[in-house]
Amino acid sequence: MTGSGVSTSLRPTSWIPYAGLLVLFWGVWGAFSALPTKLYAYPDPMIYVVWAFTMLIPAWFSLRGRRFDRSRTAAGYGLLIGLTGAGGQLVLFKALTIGPAYVIFPIVALSPAITVLMAFGLLRERLGALSWTGVVLALVAVVLFSVSTGEAGDTGWVYLLLAVLVCVAWGVQAYYMRKAAVAGVDDASTFGWMTISGLVLIPVALLMMGGLPLDFPWQAPALTAGTQVLNAVGALFLVMAMSRGKASIVAPVTNALAPVLTIVLSLIVFGAQPSAFQIAGIVLALAGSTLMVYRAEKSSEAVPA
Repeated sequence: MTGSGVSTSLRPTSWIPYAGLLVLFWGVWGAFSALPTKLYAYPDPMIYVVWAFTMLIPAWFSLRGRRFDRSRTAAGYGLLIGLTGAGGQLVLFKALTIGPAYVIFPIVALSPAITVLMAFGLLRERLGALSWTGVVLALVAVVLFSVSTGEAGDTGWVYLLLAVLVCVAWGVQAYYMRKAAVAGVDDASTFGWMTISGLVLIPVALLMMGGLPLDFPWQAPALTAGTQVLNAVGALFLVMAMSRGKASIVAPVTNALAPVLTIVLSLIVFGAQPSAFQIAGIVLALAGSTLMVYRAEKSSEAVPA
């Protein structure tokens, strides 16, 4: 008991640098990911294509020296997780070209609501007061965002709808991530299948553009690669943080603090001025996502392995 006590006392601090890097990378990525489109009119499907290739970098690091699980269970869960995640990315890049990041990312951060409701409906998991409070805050936040886009015309409703679709896709993804972990699929293999899924959807992105565009300056793909590497490597830091710390602490960081950094950078760098409804929606969205993830992960950790 005393021998394990030393390692236990050291272990809680080991995840902090990776979680901090995760927040930094995803927060900066969220704020600047739309720049290639805004500066060079770079098509959002091409942003997806570049992102899919940048996923190879963290995939190589995560799988280095480890066995890639090719079993039917790992492939089934991995591809489902990857396709919902990559499909969400494809929709997200479109949303970011027509809407503000400081509104889109708080909506995306509500994805735990989908995970919690799926666990309640499909797994008959009992939800505590924190979970239901988070769901209610999430619904109120979406209503506030809907009111705030009323003056933006059709475009406001489009990016709001796209953000909600991303939220649903990533909520479903998180649900099956949990099921894959219970089935014994390791994180590195899941990440590898996620990378494969992202590459599989490249032809879909190319079809959306009608082919590969070649009439853009080199700065456009270079800037895209720079921002999307932040996205891809941030996912690697997530895996590293989750393997070293409690999910009940790491998960709220990923769902709340990264969007907060995105919001702050968007407001400071781009001088955005959100409305009162948007500010209220942002606060409620972040609070709701944190409550839902905290409650869900705490409950899962309480179940004996």
